[in-house]
Amino acid sequence: MKKNLLILAFIFFSLSANSQVLIALLLGDKLNTGKIQFGLEVGWTLSTITGLESSSFENNWDLGFYFDINLKNQWYLDTGVIVKSTLGSNKLTEEDLLFLGFEDYDPDGRYSQRSSYFLIPALAKYQFKNHIYVEAGPQFGLLRKGWVEYNYKDDDLDGTIKKYNTDMMNRLDAGIVAGAGFRLLKGLGWTIGAKYYYGFVNVYKEKPGTKNSTIFLKLNMPIGLSDEQKREIKGAKEKKQEKKESTEKYKKKQEKKRQKEIDKENKKEKK
Repeated sequence: MKKNLLILAFIFFSLSANSQVLIALLLGDKLNTGKIQFGLEVGWTLSTITGLESSSFENNWDLGFYFDINLKNQWYLDTGVIVKSTLGSNKLTEEDLLFLGFEDYDPDGRYSQRSSYFLIPALAKYQFKNHIYVEAGPQFGLLRKGWVEYNYKDDDLDGTIKKYNTDMMNRLDAGIVAGAGFRLLKGLGWTIGAKYYYGFVNVYKEKPGTKNSTIFLKLNMPIGLSDEQKREIKGAKEKKQEKKESTEKYKKKQEKKRQKEIDKENKKEKK
């Protein structure tokens, strides 16, 4: 009963996630405070499913939003929702397809397992003073749908056939994430990072040892700024301008010094 309630709550939250992203984008300034940073997360995934004969990576892009919540000093909670993420495994073998119920094997075609998930990470993040960070923690997933995809190409025809196998798969997924990254513009700009996820739950109900194994490459883009962040950016710009002006003054001073030396040498020559 508790499991069913959890699934229903997760489904309700996930179905509204797309609209939440749009609302969040409109309310970026309101969501950002001195302790919370909100933004858009886009990225690329390289995923495979352990326990299958195929070990080729399935490549897809993902989209969601994130919250960086400052807990204390340089410690943060990195969370949010990846509302569009497709995991899976590419170049399935004939043995994989027999297990998945795809009996008509074409050696000239390309078969892949694709699984559309909503993902919620809850990671502890430590950011160093040089703006490099490391993070680790659990990640939870809800399967929307899964399918075997067959891509073929003839001389005059190419196409895709999908066979849905969602019922063969576990709806809930959970595992561990570890990653690292760097925040640009002295900690005030976009964030680039990479993280690895390994699932603890079997992907398929009837096949033990089948776990999601995924590399996420991500770009976090802050939406809106808090008053404190605006002051920090303004201060950074002022320091940059002061440094530029100071450099220009130094150059002019050096030029005057060199000119005086040249004039002095010219006077000596005349004498």
